[in-house]
Amino acid sequence: MLTFFSRWYQERFSDPQAITLMAILVGLALVIYFAGGLLAPLLVALVLAFLLEWPVAQMLKLGINRTTGASLMLVLFLGVVVLLTFGLIPSIWRQGVSLMTDLPSMIDKGLQTLQALINQYPQFINPEQLNVMVAELKKLLDTQHVIDIAKQIIGYSASLLVLMVYAILVPLLVFFFLKDKDQLINGSKRFFPTNRQLARKVWFEMHQQIFNYIRGKVIEIVIVGIASYVLFAVMGLSYAALLGVLTGLSVLIPYVGATLVTLPITLVAFFQWGFSAEFGYLMLGYGIIQALDGNLLVPVLFSDAVDLHPVIIIAAVLVFGGLWGVWGVFFAIPLASLVKAVINAWPKTEIEQPLPSPES
Repeated sequence: MLTFFSRWYQERFSDPQAITLMAILVGLALVIYFAGGLLAPLLVALVLAFLLEWPVAQMLKLGINRTTGASLMLVLFLGVVVLLTFGLIPSIWRQGVSLMTDLPSMIDKGLQTLQALINQYPQFINPEQLNVMVAELKKLLDTQHVIDIAKQIIGYSASLLVLMVYAILVPLLVFFFLKDKDQLINGSKRFFPTNRQLARKVWFEMHQQIFNYIRGKVIEIVIVGIASYVLFAVMGLSYAALLGVLTGLSVLIPYVGATLVTLPITLVAFFQWGFSAEFGYLMLGYGIIQALDGNLLVPVLFSDAVDLHPVIIIAAVLVFGGLWGVWGVFFAIPLASLVKAVINAWPKTEIEQPLPSPES
């Protein structure tokens, strides 16, 4: 057994390039895991600069210097952020508050429907089990309990100080990342080992895939969100903007997100229309959007960026989402692709086998 592990270690880790690559990956993972909270504005700005680098590079080809290109992209980016902040977020917030207000009446309507089913089919539903479920649901939806949860959510996610830090630091960092890209990259090289050719090979392989994935995911969120909102608004569904945004964001979690967001859409439509023609048309339209997303939009956007089995994708979402939360979920597929690229590029040294002794 010791001989087997010794031979495996020599095959996989005898190349200095492999040791360097492993050290770089482990070091970056440890920094993100233990200091991700402190470095969050830096990481957010780094991701945004990575996305905005392509249009800046196109401006350079047109003769525009990097400083001017970075300034133009920053102004455009801030304009989009301001438009979303003052145009979309207030509407979503109002609809979220309205949904919380209407939730008790929706629950009562659901319980009445369930009670009617019990009276109609007593052999399938136990009234005692229903009473227990209703008691637990009322306890969970107790007004004070809901208020406490809302206060905690607001306290964690809408801290004025955190928002101010992000609003000031992130745009500044994005500008300097774009403006001084070459200077920053050359300056950071001294912190890495010199024999990093294998790491450079893996990065070149992953660079375009990561860019294509992030760009495609942003486009997918926008298209699915807008299409869903238009459908909900045309049908007159309540909380159309809120549910449209949730549907767009659901594509961040492959396979699972669509299932999770379908539940609130179905419940809101049922409580608004019941089992009617409007309910059927809405669910049919929503199903068409999901089908087009999975069978047309995703293959077009990610044909060159994702070559992973669905089981690997789901496992990556669980693992990296558990490690780094929302960011881990968003970057689960690029990280899984990185792991695959490292495995494919990892050198393997053939160990010479001893020659058999000649027969006497």
